[in-house]
Amino acid sequence: MAPDLPGHGRDETPLQQVSLRAYADRVCELLDAQTDPVILVGHSMGGIVISQAAEYRPQKIRVLVYLSAFLVGNGETLLQHGMRDDESLLFPNLVTAPDQSYQTIKDNVIRDIFYADCTAEEAKQAQERLRLQASAPAETPLSLNEDAYGIVPRVYIECLRDRAISPEIQKGMYTAMPCAQVLSLDTGHSPFYAAPAELARILIAVAAQFPNDRAGQ
Repeated sequence: MAPDLPGHGRDETPLQQVSLRAYADRVCELLDAQTDPVILVGHSMGGIVISQAAEYRPQKIRVLVYLSAFLVGNGETLLQHGMRDDESLLFPNLVTAPDQSYQTIKDNVIRDIFYADCTAEEAKQAQERLRLQASAPAETPLSLNEDAYGIVPRVYIECLRDRAISPEIQKGMYTAMPCAQVLSLDTGHSPFYAAPAELARILIAVAAQFPNDRAGQ
């Protein structure tokens, strides 16, 4: 299951209502509908979303998987990490609205940033689904505690040719916040297009290592 977060994909939530809390609440709604704890995967900005959702529903999650994602600590923001990524092509190419409420990305670099190792058709289809990105989620400090978020195991999957979140920044994040396992894909930022079979193999292996033994805890 890959739900659309508020303001993304086909979701029509107004931009002014898009927030980190709204993202996390959407994920929590899905978690509450599941009988057993799940494996929750967050890609890119989705890293802060699954972290905050785990704070609210730790017992509903078997393991958090960060797929080339922002893994940030309590009181930190995505923007803090992104703005110090000197090798990223993403942040230098952001265009911020005059009222600071949202960002877009320069059209001519979107494929290089996100889909460099994908086919032209995959890149076109993915780019057509991009929406205005509200500023608020990236600027909001995470609120995480060791007795909630901290009890959920973490796995990080780094993408070694990523141009959105550089491998150096990825390593810095999972070093600062150690994970039970770190795995690697030799892809750019979107392995679900560039290497779907390899990504699926990794996720299946992670599922086998973190069996569903947390129900009822």
